Amino acid sequence: MKVSEVARAAGVNPDTVRYYTREGLLQPARNPDNGYHVYSSDDLQRLRFARKARQLGFALGEIQSILGQADEHHSPCPMVRDIFEQRLRDVETRLAELEALRDRMRDAMSAWQSMPDGTPDGHTICRLIEHWDDADAHPANKGGHA
Repeated sequence: MKVSEVARAAGVNPDTVRYYTREGLLQPARNPDNGYHVYSSDDLQRLRFARKARQLGFALGEIQSILGQADEHHSPCPMVRDIFEQRLRDVETRLAELEALRDRMRDAMSAWQSMPDGTPDGHTICRLIEHWDDADAHPANKGGHA
């Protein structure tokens, strides 16, 4: 299969196929007549696997490690579980951080609606930010600012 054919069959962009080839994820043969890459059904399987792994949040290096384990006839499933558990914890932590940021942003927008605009005067730049205190919006936070 040509680049465009394997890309279409895997549901990816031809540039993705070229990138994965450069990174060694795919190992196409060369057509002796024209030097073009010729992709096999194994390359297509690896490409489909990589696409699904990327959709689940795996990094290219992790995918290469998983495929390396499989190439050596070792089950990569324990590695996949370990990586995924850590990735899920990271995502959950990041989501909590983003939710807290969203709440601070909503509180700030609410407080800023009634504040007048100010002009920088050498002592202030933007009073909206400089006078913001999230402890005022969340009294339970008094005493602990991040």
